[in-house]
Amino acid sequence: MIAVSRRAAAGALVAGLAGAARAQPAASWPNGPVRLVVPFAPGGSTDAVARLVSPGLQQRLGVPIVVENRSGAAGSIGTAVVAKAPPDGQTWLVTFDSHAVMPALLPSLPFDLTRDLDPVMLIGGAPYVIACKPDKPYRSLADVVAAAKARPERVSFGSTGNGTIGHLTMVLLQERAGIRMPHLPYRSGGLAVNDAVAGHVEMMIGSAALLMPQIAAGTLRPLAQFGPERLPALGAVPTAEESGFPGLQAEAWWGVFAPHGTPAPVVARMNAALREALSEERARRQMTETQQARLVLSDPETLRRFLDQQIATWSRVVREHRIAAD
Repeated sequence: MIAVSRRAAAGALVAGLAGAARAQPAASWPNGPVRLVVPFAPGGSTDAVARLVSPGLQQRLGVPIVVENRSGAAGSIGTAVVAKAPPDGQTWLVTFDSHAVMPALLPSLPFDLTRDLDPVMLIGGAPYVIACKPDKPYRSLADVVAAAKARPERVSFGSTGNGTIGHLTMVLLQERAGIRMPHLPYRSGGLAVNDAVAGHVEMMIGSAALLMPQIAAGTLRPLAQFGPERLPALGAVPTAEESGFPGLQAEAWWGVFAPHGTPAPVVARMNAALREALSEERARRQMTETQQARLVLSDPETLRRFLDQQIATWSRVVREHRIAAD
């Protein structure tokens, strides 16, 4: 039998009580409806992801899951709602890649992304893709660069808005290739796609999820994709790295965040519920086929590191090229 001193026994009791206190929030949570705040209007990919995952969360957590759209100011209005919410596990943010651009694009934000929000999960990403109308003379990224060099300021591209990741990716491409291309920012992905299909703009950049319906229908021709590897649905389309631009990657991504200070056991339980819900066959198929996503389903620390890298990359582009919000 191992002898235990009074001091050691007391220490063990204190540690046990502390552990029980830490576990208690997860045991008692959730204690009412859970809000998934989407900082964009209904109908977009982030809204679709939140609504896709909500039935699985409701089944696992045993409470109603309410998707709440709080759009405006490039996603900052809805993000502020979550940043200022009580850290009780009842409010969560489901957001998009523009999250990483906010600090540089909107310097007067009423919150700090890294201090006021805790990471929960990087759900996954879908590469940005350049595409054009099939009767345009471009069949590769090399063709685009050659045309832009031959006709400076004449080869235009559209994007889903000023300061979006798609726009910033094209800024990086121009910087790397030594070219200049006029940018036509659109208020929505649908408007940009319509003009690209009509040939009113030479090409456009958008997420694979946005462009795949038109690519599949043959009304847009993909020229390059910006993911770390080729999408299965775009197996014949080279990545930017394969096209001579090492390190040039850009993906649309979806992540979940909580108000800072949300108890770690609650974050861990939410992470597990999200992973299980998105691993269901129906949800996984919709993410990989409809959203063209490469599922990650990460732990919180992976999202933290990823976000830090994204903020550093895109903030530099915004600052050095003096890009302002629309």
